[in-house]
Amino acid sequence: MSSKPFASSADLAEKEATLEQLADGVYAFTAQGDPNVGAIVGSEAILAIEARATPVMAQRWIDVVRDRVSELPFGDLVLTHYHAVRTLGASAFNAERIISHAKTAALIEERGAEDWASEQGRMPRLFLGAESIPGLTRPTTTFDDAITLDLGNRTVELRHLGRGHTSGDIVIWLPDERILFAGDLVEAEAAPYMGDAHVAEWSSTTLDNVSALNAAQLVGGRGPVVRDTAVQQAIEDTRAFLRTTLEGTRAVRDRQGTLKEAFDDVHAKLAPRYAGFPIFEHTMPFNVQRTWDELDGIDHPRIWTAERDREVWDALQD
Repeated sequence: MSSKPFASSADLAEKEATLEQLADGVYAFTAQGDPNVGAIVGSEAILAIEARATPVMAQRWIDVVRDRVSELPFGDLVLTHYHAVRTLGASAFNAERIISHAKTAALIEERGAEDWASEQGRMPRLFLGAESIPGLTRPTTTFDDAITLDLGNRTVELRHLGRGHTSGDIVIWLPDERILFAGDLVEAEAAPYMGDAHVAEWSSTTLDNVSALNAAQLVGGRGPVVRDTAVQQAIEDTRAFLRTTLEGTRAVRDRQGTLKEAFDDVHAKLAPRYAGFPIFEHTMPFNVQRTWDELDGIDHPRIWTAERDREVWDALQD
């Protein structure tokens, strides 16, 4: 058995959360490497970005919105992808619509229950009030390529820029303000999670498409808000992490090495730059396993279950 605590199961310390105004009516809420959320205030309703893992956790964010941002109702709740820590708190918002990519809706149906159990086991602190979750969150509005939302006082674009962290990732783009909520396609000073990824595509065309937006401010899936030159730095840090994992795993496979050897080699290459980033140790076994699967020709990621999580962790992490 691994000598390290499983995933983020030992990460029980409360994180300090920061509300940051990016432009008039545009807010990000970040918390020392925990999943980021956001809000955009329209003329008649608020667009919420991400739902958190439970209604109880979502309500903590909603209370901040009510106290410091706006009393307007929530119109749209936008989910950047299907993972439980982003979706299961949705009921707290009483939003008129829940919007996602069509593939996100399909993945929730295919593996939402397994993902819920997996993520709760990996990150129990984020699931405070798990008993308040009424069931899987099902989007009410989906799209394939892009959709434009008119909030009355501004236009917001939801775009699918390619497969990446999952097959259904979307970004929220404010073209006038050049503000990008990138979801987990980009991490700022945090380790990417690749367990359900399309690694080669993410590290190339998808991040190229993110970069081409030339955002002035970017809110990643985790980590602080970044601005100006730090935006491209966050994108390139994410790309370098992905490519190091992909190339390192490929090199071991090509010499008929083992999955454990690939994990050790990739970990050693990444640690000098990324070991201090949030969830680095947590992500690495799942990252290397998924990358190995992709190189084996498994295009549609295998489903993570609580049991499979432990098997991979114990086989690779020590």
